[in-house]
Amino acid sequence: MTMIANPPVASAEFDPRDFRRTLGRFATGVTVVTYEHEGEYLGATVNSFTSVSMDPPLVLVSLATTSRAAERMVGKPFSINVLGHDQHDIAMRFAGRPEAIDEVRWNEDHIAPRLAESHAAFVCEPWAVHEAGDHILVVGRVHHYEAAEDGDALAFYKGQFLPLGIA
Repeated sequence: MTMIANPPVASAEFDPRDFRRTLGRFATGVTVVTYEHEGEYLGATVNSFTSVSMDPPLVLVSLATTSRAAERMVGKPFSINVLGHDQHDIAMRFAGRPEAIDEVRWNEDHIAPRLAESHAAFVCEPWAVHEAGDHILVVGRVHHYEAAEDGDALAFYKGQFLPLGIA
């Protein structure tokens, strides 16, 4: 398969802030990608997450190339934790506001740490990394997955966290 990338021509009409605001019209789920680095459990709040393949079971997250996660996580097992509607504080903690929650509870029973009370979780082995502009696309092969019995997911829409409300 041949892929052709045609970057947009620089234009006075292309406004990056307006582009970002327009992308915000697409509602996404909220995840925290967790991993171990030098004996410490770390994570990053990410809303760019998608399934890639059923066979083999692959998922993908997109990380800013300037993020600590992009620097520290590549090549290591990681977990993608889908947040529940009441986990706004956890999203904020891993978005760079550590004061949002005092303590994070972890599960350590698989190849990568995961949040103890997420709505769903996917524990992954590294599969591939692709450069994509100012982001990297990290593909993981799912080693373990689980989901909560009920409850609503946390969504991100127009720059705000909202309960999905469809349980």
